[in-house]
Amino acid sequence: MKNFKRLFRLLIPYKTALFWGSLFLVLTSGVNLAVPLFIKQLVDVVMVEKNLEMLNYIAGMIALMFVLQMVFSTIHNYLYDVTEKRVITDFRKIIFSHLHKMSASFFVKRRTGEIMSRMTNDVTTIEGVITDLPATALQQSIRLIGGIVIIIYMNWKLTFMILVLAPVLVLFARIYGKKLKKLSKEIQDKLATSTTILEENISGMPVVKSFVRQKLEIQRFDKAVEDSFQSAKKRVKISAFFGPVVGFIAFSTALVLLWYGGREVITGRISPGELVAFILYATIIAGPMGSFARLYTRIQEGLGASERIFEILDTQGDVRDAPDAVPMPPVAGKVEFKNLRFHYREDQEVLKGLNFTVEPGEMVALVGPSGAGKTTLVQLLHRFYDPVSGEILVDGQNIRDVQMISYWRQIGLVPQETLLFGGTIEENIRFAKEEATLAEIKEAARAANADWFITDCPDGYRTIVGEKGIRLSAGQRQRIAIARAILKNPRLLILDEATSSLDNESEKLIQEALERLMKGKTSFVIAHRLSTIHNADKILVLDKGEIVETGTHQELMDRKGLYQYLYNLKALQINREMDPMGETSL
Repeated sequence: MKNFKRLFRLLIPYKTALFWGSLFLVLTSGVNLAVPLFIKQLVDVVMVEKNLEMLNYIAGMIALMFVLQMVFSTIHNYLYDVTEKRVITDFRKIIFSHLHKMSASFFVKRRTGEIMSRMTNDVTTIEGVITDLPATALQQSIRLIGGIVIIIYMNWKLTFMILVLAPVLVLFARIYGKKLKKLSKEIQDKLATSTTILEENISGMPVVKSFVRQKLEIQRFDKAVEDSFQSAKKRVKISAFFGPVVGFIAFSTALVLLWYGGREVITGRISPGELVAFILYATIIAGPMGSFARLYTRIQEGLGASERIFEILDTQGDVRDAPDAVPMPPVAGKVEFKNLRFHYREDQEVLKGLNFTVEPGEMVALVGPSGAGKTTLVQLLHRFYDPVSGEILVDGQNIRDVQMISYWRQIGLVPQETLLFGGTIEENIRFAKEEATLAEIKEAARAANADWFITDCPDGYRTIVGEKGIRLSAGQRQRIAIARAILKNPRLLILDEATSSLDNESEKLIQEALERLMKGKTSFVIAHRLSTIHNADKILVLDKGEIVETGTHQELMDRKGLYQYLYNLKALQINREMDPMGETSL
């Protein structure tokens, strides 16, 4: 129950609402227990005394109690339900906030659909338990204990028959509750699989269609949801059997009570009103017994869901601030890599003891075949990952010793795969600087040569870009990403294929913007186009995780090593086709 204790701590800020809700719940239960006593008097007045005046009085009292019960129950339901929604909202915020503390490796190892399933399906399962559990436990405990006390006072023999029911229900609930817990976790896992497939297909639909794999993906999704259905079917079988059995036990007990109680009325040992009241109390007591049994099964289902949620919440990011981390002072731009080593898997080293220095304001181009370690290198610089050994120093300060947020505020990234959020163009550019004015946003867009196509859009800067910027072309998305970087005005800049989605004419305009952006900043550029790296102060050629060549473009061409080979290979592939600038693509 450790996970439930952690969940119930979320209720503490709302203890006032829960107190008043519990008070009205107690009043509701108290009224509920008092009603059968008045009905006992009513029956005796009608069947034995035949007193019309007393009948009217008792009927009025019962009507008043029904009204009070309705009012008290309404208040209690409102306070508890609102608190439940508030707590679940807080819980979703906590999970989402925690996800932002996780390292890049967490999202690489886990599928998006699985994380989404835990945020939705599992939290929904918990939602029905978090306040319902204490409310039901309190309400049914009052009814059970109060009902037992009253019926023992009324007739201990009949009470004994009812209490025989309790251990049977407890044993029954315990056996089936364990099965439901296991099935609940299994169902949530399988729902996560189907959610993952759904997310992958929605975001990758063009690829699915292009490779004519609709049938395969439909079969994959069908199998996932069918597996989920089969597990749900097992749970339905248990639930469908559980309810009727509980009802059968309760009705059998009621039948025995009617038979025995009828004999007692016939022999004159009890009055008809006492028998009716006793049966009503038996019903009241049987209700909590059944509720506790069902509540136990819901607890087991909630435990299965909470295990999956807290498995994420208990996971700590691989990359996080050191306890004594200090704010990063304004960056001048000197970057040193000292004996840098890194691997994703222990048996496959990606970077093998890199050593080099970049002076402030220098532009460094990273070149090499696929898998050489270029992207990994800039990810380490951005501190999405930490090196296995070695250091990255910025202005002589190890980036592991500074607060990540203070460092990230001074580094800019234009990734190869541009990510835009589903809002407006203005909101996507402002993402770099929350307090930016519209004038600043437009200035950044003009610097990225994006202003002209933005103003041509129907709503200008308030044009909705769609999910991941789907309503814009790849080149337009890339220019907005560059405008975002320009607005941030970072001291360190990382360009990962920043001009890869642009045609030659657009590239010329963007290249001018990038040169303005990089002026005076330390820049790391991953690019295949020579127009991007011709003016680099230094080119690092990586191969198999090592720096094999260093120099300017002309120096590397004169050396006739790997750089020249890559250049000639690419030139041969494109048949030495020239772009409008008279430059060959690499």
